Amino acid sequence: MKPSARVPVQRSSVRGQVLDALRSALVGGELRPGQVYSAPVLGERLGVSATPVREAMQQLALEGAVEVVPNRGFRVLARDTRELAELAEVRALVEVPVILRLARTVPAERWARLRPLAEATVRCASDGCVARYAEADRAFHLAVLGLAGNGELVRVAGDLHRRAHVPVGGSADLVADAHEHAALLDALIGGDVEEVGALLRRHFGDAP
Repeated sequence: MKPSARVPVQRSSVRGQVLDALRSALVGGELRPGQVYSAPVLGERLGVSATPVREAMQQLALEGAVEVVPNRGFRVLARDTRELAELAEVRALVEVPVILRLARTVPAERWARLRPLAEATVRCASDGCVARYAEADRAFHLAVLGLAGNGELVRVAGDLHRRAHVPVGGSADLVADAHEHAALLDALIGGDVEEVGALLRRHFGDAP
């Protein structure tokens, strides 16, 4: 390909990039709960037209992260304590049984391959970047569940993870959460199913 050749960017690619950017801004607290944001203003900030922003915001509305404000834009919604607890319970109901089953069947060497993902969560937590940590956390959890070989499970778990991730108190909270990944992986590699169960209950806030 000649250096001067230009490859057109597909509209779906732009929309996906905008959606990723808005998700990061939501998790990182750049888009604040209760505030209304217009698509043209956000588009100018991101260097795109208002159309892919509106499309991305419509997806976020379906996920419960924002709501449409007619003739104004989109209001960022705050998840209350009850909603977060309910999401944690649903995630636990989806993930815990699967991981416990995998703990009894997956060999140690396959678990060991996930070590870089667990370490990535610790690095991102130490940096204090909530958005980067959310993505690293999601990557680790989905990689663990991916060992079940069920694509639909991974898709559902990924959607739940996005809905459940909100800004937390500070870097100390992130680091503690990240170290739970490392401890969980150690227990999985060691084949300690009882410890795996205890760590999962702690990680999901003692949800059943």
